[in-house]
Amino acid sequence: MTSSNISGFYRMGIDERLKRVQEFAGLSDEETDILSKTGALEPAQADRMIENVIGTMPVTLGVAMNFIVNGKEYLVPMATEEPSVVAAASNSAKFVRKTGGFRTSSTEPIMIGQIQLTHVEDVEKGKAAILEHKAKLLELANSKDPMLVKLGGGARDLEVRIIDSMNGPMIINHLLVNCLDAMGANAVNTMAEAISPMIEELTGGKVYLRIISNLAVHRLARAEAVFSKELLGGEDVVNGILEAYAFAVADPFRCATHNKGIMNGIDAVVLATGNDFRAIESGAHAYAAWKKGGYSPLTHYEKNENGDLIGSIELPMAVGLVGGATAVHPTARACVKILGVKSAAELGEIIASVGLAQNFAALRALATEGIQRGHMSLHAKNVVVMAAEKIGIKANPELIDKIVPILVKEKKVRMDRAEELIKEMQ
Repeated sequence: MTSSNISGFYRMGIDERLKRVQEFAGLSDEETDILSKTGALEPAQADRMIENVIGTMPVTLGVAMNFIVNGKEYLVPMATEEPSVVAAASNSAKFVRKTGGFRTSSTEPIMIGQIQLTHVEDVEKGKAAILEHKAKLLELANSKDPMLVKLGGGARDLEVRIIDSMNGPMIINHLLVNCLDAMGANAVNTMAEAISPMIEELTGGKVYLRIISNLAVHRLARAEAVFSKELLGGEDVVNGILEAYAFAVADPFRCATHNKGIMNGIDAVVLATGNDFRAIESGAHAYAAWKKGGYSPLTHYEKNENGDLIGSIELPMAVGLVGGATAVHPTARACVKILGVKSAAELGEIIASVGLAQNFAALRALATEGIQRGHMSLHAKNVVVMAAEKIGIKANPELIDKIVPILVKEKKVRMDRAEELIKEMQ
C-alpha cells in the first residue's frame, strides 16, 4: 500500500510534488500536465459551463497528506486561497495516523425535493388525499428517470407537512429521492415538477415552488478520530481543546467561527472535486441550526477513559461523482483520480474527515500557541512579494526566506516593515 505520509513533501519543488502525486494516484502524463497548468480549463469548455464567459479564475490547488480513512491511504486535493488550511489538515491527519486513522460512515444518498402547495381550503383533508395516493405519485416520479431506478435509485417516499406562513397555511411535500452517485438536483427537480399537477388535482390547491432542499438531513456523513493525549502534549492540551469546544457550544458568536474553520477544509475538497461548495455550506450551517433547535458546532469532543481526545463530526454531504463540473472540468477529474474514490459516499466521508481534521487543528492552535503563528508565517510570504512588487523588484525565494522569519519574530507582518527589510538587503 502506498503511504500518504510523504516525508518532506512541503520542502519539494512543485515538479517533484507532482511526480510524487502522480506515482501515488497513477496519473497519466496528460493528467499531471493538466494539474501543472493554472489555466487547465480551455475557453471552449469554460464557455459551456456558465454564461458570459470572459476567462477563468484559477484557485491554488494543494494536496493534504497523511490521511487514513477506514484503513485506506488518501492524498486529498484541496482548492483554496487561504494560507495554512492544507498544512493544518495534513498535520491533524498525522496525529490521527498514530491512532488508526479516521473512522467514517454515511447514510443513503437521499435528497429532498420540496413541493410548496398553497390555497388549500382544508389542509388536513388535503394532506390525507396526498398520502392516500402516495404510491401513484412515487410511480409517476420514477417514470421520469427510469435509468436512475434501474441502477437502484429513485423516489423512495413522500412526506407531507403542514406549516403556517405569513400568507396562511401551506402543505409542504417532501419527495425523498435516492440519487446514488449524483448530487441529484436535476433528477429531484424533474420529479418534483412531474408530480405537482397531480397534487394540485388531488387537493384543489396551487403549487408554486418545486425545488431541491440543500438541508439534506437524510444524506449525512460522519467521521470520528482519536487524538492521543501523549502526542498532543498532555492533559493540559486536551483540557484546553475541550474548553475551546465548550465556548463554541455556549456562544453562537464563537460557534460561527468554529464552524467556518470546519468549512475551510470541507469547501476546499468540494471545490477541488468540482462539486457545489455553496450547497454544502448552506446545508452545513442550516443543519447546525436545525439539529438541536439552535446554532451549534458541527463537531463534538470528549475524553475517553484513557484521557485521550475523541473528536467527531456529522453534517449533510450532498456531493456527487457524476454530472456537473465533476464530469467536465479536467482538473476536477484529475483530483477525483488522486483521491481514488469509487462512490459519492466514499467522497463525502473523506470530506467529513477533512472537516474534523481542520477543526481540530484550529482548536489545538487556539488552545496552545494561538492561531496566528502558523498563519502569519504564510501570510508573511505574501506580504514580502507584494512589498517587493511595490518597490519594483521581484521577490525571489532566497529573499522571501530571509525576510519572512524576521517579520514573524518581530510580529510586524506589515508592508512598510517588509519594504524596509527589502531595501536594507538590496
